Amino acid sequence: MRVKLVVTSLLLLVLLHSQAQQRPHYTQYVINPFIINPAIAGIDNYGDLKVSGRDQWVGLKGAPRTTYLTLHAPLGKNDYRLSSTSYAVPGNNPRGKSYWENYTAAEPHHGVGVSIINDRTGSFNFLSASASYAYHLGLNPTTNISAGLSAGLTTIRIDRTNHDFTGFGNPSDPAFGSVVTGELRKIRPQMAAGIWLYARSYFIGFSAQQIIPQTVSFVNNDPAILTKSKLIPHLFLTAGYRFMLGEDFNVIPSIMAKYIRGSTRFGLQPEFNAKLQYRDVLWIGGSYRYRDSYAGMLGLNMGNRVTLSYSYDLPIKWDLFRDRGANILSPFHNGTHELVIGFQLGNKYSEACPRCY
Repeated sequence: MRVKLVVTSLLLLVLLHSQAQQRPHYTQYVINPFIINPAIAGIDNYGDLKVSGRDQWVGLKGAPRTTYLTLHAPLGKNDYRLSSTSYAVPGNNPRGKSYWENYTAAEPHHGVGVSIINDRTGSFNFLSASASYAYHLGLNPTTNISAGLSAGLTTIRIDRTNHDFTGFGNPSDPAFGSVVTGELRKIRPQMAAGIWLYARSYFIGFSAQQIIPQTVSFVNNDPAILTKSKLIPHLFLTAGYRFMLGEDFNVIPSIMAKYIRGSTRFGLQPEFNAKLQYRDVLWIGGSYRYRDSYAGMLGLNMGNRVTLSYSYDLPIKWDLFRDRGANILSPFHNGTHELVIGFQLGNKYSEACPRCY
């Protein structure tokens, strides 16, 4: 009982400390950057459908659990030669030196997409649905830039069944007290914007989520509520560079700097990643999230139609007395699992297409 009390108290401390981080975290954002940047919509030569499940802090009751579905595709893109995100033409090396030497920017085209995200932590559940639009333009023969917007709705809900007030009479929390009036669910608009610069060897992106300032209160016009919760912007800066290692291998180190006011001392959460890829068949990678965790990643492309990728986050141990690390819950859980399954819809270079040989 005492252990449960300690763990619950620590979880509450972490949730209070990280209250400014209102959007889910994704270890494999390098596999699906569209989940944080709408400017990615339509970057591929096919429809990109991804489904993911993330189980954070396994073994800890009430820990975050996130699932999502994203789909984006190009419109008016007729140049089906290989691009920086296409898969292999059978018999050719899609990541060989000659491929990168002959890389050219895509023709101007549009991209559209949709995303559905469900994020649950403790009693709180956030369900979001949004639609995205992006426009891609070549700046020079080898460099592209795109800009995108997304808009939708977020439903914020508190699960009353997770709270037991037995023996305490009527709850004093006016939100829980108003359960019969249906005040435990709120719907808010959401909007995101981003830009993405990409070329034969590098990419740089910047995006902002929750750019509409707004408040959230489960009790309307109650004078006892002095401070209301706020939905605050989340800013993402990403960048990476590709290095060739011989003819068949390349490595892509990348960084992501996430800024969320109030989430840390300076609001900044840096992350460092590296991905080693063999052609378009297999890749392995790893990441380090500052003062939080390490992660390992593994991915496989099956026939240019289905991709599987998995990651495991190992928390950095937290020292109560010396403040080494920042994951205060690390002794009480078994890490974080994340699985992403991708489908390439209408991929011209699928092995099922005889025209590609």
